Amino acid sequence: MAMLTVRNLPEEVHRALRVRAATHGRSTEAEVRAILEEAVKPEGRVKLGSLLAGIGRRAGLKDEEYAVFEQRDKTPAQPVRFE
Repeated sequence: MAMLTVRNLPEEVHRALRVRAATHGRSTEAEVRAILEEAVKPEGRVKLGSLLAGIGRRAGLKDEEYAVFEQRDKTPAQPVRFE
């Protein structure tokens, strides 16, 4: 797992992070991870599978043909490893 160091963080920002983390019942580090993940993976983003399913519906796919989209593997993709 990657590590990230943030230098020269203003004290008021650090204090706000600690308060926000306590409000959510997690550590400051876990709060920062949640904030970063939310920033780069927004909830409302269009996912490729959903986009393709929508195209299929507009193209007139039958229910049994559309059901194939629901059978796809929904586990998050892992980065490629070159080991």
